[in-house]
Amino acid sequence: MVSKRRKHRFPTAYTVIIIVLLLVEILTNFIPSGNYATLAYNSDSNNFVITEPNGSTKKESATQKTLDNYKVNIEISKFKDGTIYKPVAIPNSYERIKSKKPNLLQAVINFFTAQVKGIGDSIDIITFVLILGGCIGIVNTNGAINSGIAALSKKIKGKQALLIIVVMALISIGGTTYGLAEETMAMYPILIPVFLMAGYDTMTVIGTIFLADSIGTMISTINPFSTIIASNAAGVNFSHALPLRIIMWAICTIIGMIYVVVYAEKVRKHPEASYVYDQYESDRKKFLTDSSFKETKFTWQQKLTLSILAIAFIIMIWGVQSQGWYFTEISVIFLAAGYLMALFSGMDEHKVVGAFVNGAGDLLGVALTIGIARGVSIIMENSHTSDTIMNFFSKQISGLPPLIFIWLLFLVYIVLGFFIQSSSGLAVLSMPIMAPLANVVGIDRSSVIDAYNLGQGFISLIAPTGLILMGLMMVGIDFNKWFKWCWKLLVIEFILCLVFLGLGLLVY
Repeated sequence: MVSKRRKHRFPTAYTVIIIVLLLVEILTNFIPSGNYATLAYNSDSNNFVITEPNGSTKKESATQKTLDNYKVNIEISKFKDGTIYKPVAIPNSYERIKSKKPNLLQAVINFFTAQVKGIGDSIDIITFVLILGGCIGIVNTNGAINSGIAALSKKIKGKQALLIIVVMALISIGGTTYGLAEETMAMYPILIPVFLMAGYDTMTVIGTIFLADSIGTMISTINPFSTIIASNAAGVNFSHALPLRIIMWAICTIIGMIYVVVYAEKVRKHPEASYVYDQYESDRKKFLTDSSFKETKFTWQQKLTLSILAIAFIIMIWGVQSQGWYFTEISVIFLAAGYLMALFSGMDEHKVVGAFVNGAGDLLGVALTIGIARGVSIIMENSHTSDTIMNFFSKQISGLPPLIFIWLLFLVYIVLGFFIQSSSGLAVLSMPIMAPLANVVGIDRSSVIDAYNLGQGFISLIAPTGLILMGLMMVGIDFNKWFKWCWKLLVIEFILCLVFLGLGLLVY
């Protein structure tokens, strides 16, 4: 008998996140608990609520003098107009707190509870993903995507690379201007069959969508959820550093485009060069139907269905960018689009409902992953260890030479960005602590904001607590294949970050 060696596969997205959760749960048992005092504005009573490290609270008048007394270098108007809407850490207020570390049974309970609460806390995003899946299910079932792909294939023949460049440019612009992130999940089901029909692979799809979004958010120019809120929390005008950030964004985006296009064209000409060549046949069976390869009639119902979906995307972008919409509002838009598509799809009621439910079911795994990943932040919050990590790093880098300081701060934000995935949460927590350190070493505070943006953006490319695992699940690629594909670009982007941070010391 010939024994066959069992092929070892990389763990699924669920397993990777659960491993990270478990490691964080263990780690928090060795990190002392502690808190910074925080200051939050109460619009109803027009005062500040000061929360001490031990949890006790007191009220102070909402004036600039109060902010000055607490050495919070933020204009009072930023609190009153809602720009700063989260509690801000008060500098030099960190204190250790008495916190009983859980025993083994409590730790196990906390481990499972964090996952359940994570799903509950992420219900708005999960709802959006499931409704989106339902809409895509209707479009798929009535054949609109297949017919649309056939029509599009004729127009982009010989111009496939241009499609990558255009899509990456639009997504990167969305990331750098208004923090496009989870919304990109809506693009995978549409672009996967388009790219496969163009001769590319699924790695090209996630490279185009996720990489462009990560670069855009990493070098945020006017993103209100990172650059603007961080600038306000640091007490500087974000426009002061805007020219250099635009140049940084353009260069990094172009490099990302070149990286993806070179790979994609290589795969189109030589499919065996694909990092996911072992999935070539299975991907085409999964994401393309036999009708995708045939000449099909593009009916008016199919055209109208796709038009409704496209209009929903446009309304979503407009609402998020200019109206401050979040996932509840954009879920309503796509649900309404689902109703309209059902009416004009040309399918009967049973088929429409079945298509919607099956489409939502296809994205259920992605939705659950989003919720479970949220559990990492919950564990950190409940253990009161985030502030301890922040306090430790701030002391280690204070007083260093300017260049060494800003490079190490970049590394610090890579670590912090792994544990604290919320860009706005990390900004209001860290900026009042880190920004004053810039004055100690004699540099502009804008450099601290750049280190924050670049650090948390860089780690998002590979952090399992972020969106990468959700994107990989959408295209059916293991994390190890993603890392093998992108590690060279990671090195390039890392070096560019260090160069731009050094250049910022000269420019600002």
